[in-house]
Amino acid sequence: MRYIRRATKDDAGAIANLYRELNTLSPVSVSPERIDAVAESSNTYLLVCDDAGEIVATALVCLCEDVMFNNQPFALIENVAVSADYKRTGIGKSMMDYIEAFCVEQDCSKIMLQTSNGNLIARDFYTAMGYDPSAKTGFIKYRRHFSQ
Repeated sequence: MRYIRRATKDDAGAIANLYRELNTLSPVSVSPERIDAVAESSNTYLLVCDDAGEIVATALVCLCEDVMFNNQPFALIENVAVSADYKRTGIGKSMMDYIEAFCVEQDCSKIMLQTSNGNLIARDFYTAMGYDPSAKTGFIKYRRHFSQ
């Protein structure tokens, strides 16, 4: 049976493997203790898709408190990863539908996410899910470029 749930420390190895599939430039380090700490947060949700005990997808959802629209937070989605063996099986859509329903429950004003400019498959996927790639411009400054 396949379902989406909040990650536990026992998922650390599987989540690390999914992150490695994202082809990050930095080494991946996922600790069970950090997952436990995130699980205690009321604003950060590390989700996994569990397929009969196998973790096949993950996404991090952060609810950001805002003052622009009274008490409505906005959501930021990061580190969405679906196992290569499970791509094109509907899991990514299920994860995003779950996140969107969750954000409706939380009364979010919007959902934002980023993907690599070169990842055309992901860009097409998010566009098909209703995300507007031209609505805003995102900027990133990585830690190695922070002024000291």
